Amino acid sequence: MNSTRTFVIAITWALLSTPLVGAQDLSRYREFQIGMNLAAVAKQANKKPSEAKVIHQRPEVIQELEWQPQRFLDSSPQADPVKEVLFRFYSGELFRMSITYDWYRIGGLTKEDMIEAISAIYGTAKPTAQIIRPSYHLDSANEKVIARWEDSQYSLDLLQPSYPSTFRVVLVSKQLEALAGAAIAEAIRLDEQEAPQREVERQKKQAEEDRADLEKARLVNKATFRP
Repeated sequence: MNSTRTFVIAITWALLSTPLVGAQDLSRYREFQIGMNLAAVAKQANKKPSEAKVIHQRPEVIQELEWQPQRFLDSSPQADPVKEVLFRFYSGELFRMSITYDWYRIGGLTKEDMIEAISAIYGTAKPTAQIIRPSYHLDSANEKVIARWEDSQYSLDLLQPSYPSTFRVVLVSKQLEALAGAAIAEAIRLDEQEAPQREVERQKKQAEEDRADLEKARLVNKATFRP
């Protein structure tokens, strides 16, 4: 039993690991690094930059790019445990990576196993009692922070979603995430402030389109109508 568990942990550690030169580099996850531009990330993930989704356009452009590394079903122990990675960009610069693991690949692993595996790469985790989530954090309130690794510029959180069968890892640039959080808050404020006027304009446009359709129908029907 212990040998099997050790083997699973070793495999998970190998799959989580970045190149050796990036050991304890909290800005890097595998071949991706915080600060990369959208084009570089898309190329590395074999995606097109145009596949990125625009979340907000003002006051700064916030984009998301989703990547699912599992190209096909692989039942081998060496299969990639990552289900999906969500990259977020602030003005075209990568500031956040959110990695969700496939519970089929990590089934049975405890939070202690995950902390041990990640600590082998990024060093000693910060005690959970010391974790303070900033007001602008972009994670669900239902997710629990299990452990954190951080330095002055970057942080890596191990999260457990409300459905406790899997885990998620989030790497961020503290500076860029703060800027992005402020930009997102401002974008939401502007949207809410302008919502009434947009609704008035929408209704006006709809009324004009309805009148145009009605006039078309009138011209057609007038020419053919016989009482």
